[in-house]
Amino acid sequence: MKTMHGVINAMTTPFNEDGSIDVQSLKNQVNFLIEKGVNCLYPLGTTGEMYLLSTEERKLVAKTVVEEAAHRVTVFIHVGSMTTKEACELAVHARDIGADGVGAVTPSYFGCQDRFIEQYYKDIAAAVGPDFPIYLYSIPQCSGNDIKPEVAERIAAACPNVVGIKYSYPDMNRVLQYLQVRGGDFSVLVGPDKLFVAALVSGAKGVVSGIAGPMPEPFVAVYKAWEAGDIIKAGQLQKVAVEVTDLLRGGSDMAVFKEMLRRRGIVKTSVMRKPLLELLPDDADNLWKQLQPYLAMYK
Repeated sequence: MKTMHGVINAMTTPFNEDGSIDVQSLKNQVNFLIEKGVNCLYPLGTTGEMYLLSTEERKLVAKTVVEEAAHRVTVFIHVGSMTTKEACELAVHARDIGADGVGAVTPSYFGCQDRFIEQYYKDIAAAVGPDFPIYLYSIPQCSGNDIKPEVAERIAAACPNVVGIKYSYPDMNRVLQYLQVRGGDFSVLVGPDKLFVAALVSGAKGVVSGIAGPMPEPFVAVYKAWEAGDIIKAGQLQKVAVEVTDLLRGGSDMAVFKEMLRRRGIVKTSVMRKPLLELLPDDADNLWKQLQPYLAMYK
């Protein structure tokens, strides 16, 4: 079954000035990322403002990304939802439009017992059938719910199409535990951009990076060095990726990504879906100025 690897961009969702989905900018973003060497696309996750979109908007974004990518890179759609019913509906939609697979964040806000989490993923897995790959997605600092390694093991045993997990908390001990799931045959991806090389060395398959949206170049450089077997060079290049991650605030404000994408000419606006807001002008100008030396590295 297909899995994700390398530099996986957690894509932003571009909006028009009236707040509707900017389909053309979304297509531009897909092509920009592919041209820059990103390995996989992962729209509609946290970075994509998923909980602020309607079901139909999420389907539009998913369909646009899949069609524009046109099998040039692997595309997994994030389908996690506040309700199991919607998560299953979105997962089936992703399968039917030709996505390579889906990811789904844990249930959110409401504290969930382990058996609730297990049933949630079993329901999604059953909805799409045994041959369509699914990633678990744990971001406990946002969702309020965690996937324990033993829970991941039980889900993987019950659902052959659960191929891995995206883990977005900076805990390498937990990453190592996930790497033992299903006897080590479990695709582990990290969310924290700074852990890319450390995770690869440990056996993880890649990073789901928001920073790689506006600035894919440093992460692609790291992975190319890794693929070439030059671990020392990959580590050196990771230092640049860390600097860029710090500059772009580590994903704590998606408005940063949208504004930098706008200034790079990829999207038309940096409009956010309220209650999220755009950057203040002086803040945006300062970030853009600080980013210039890094952009110059890759010209």
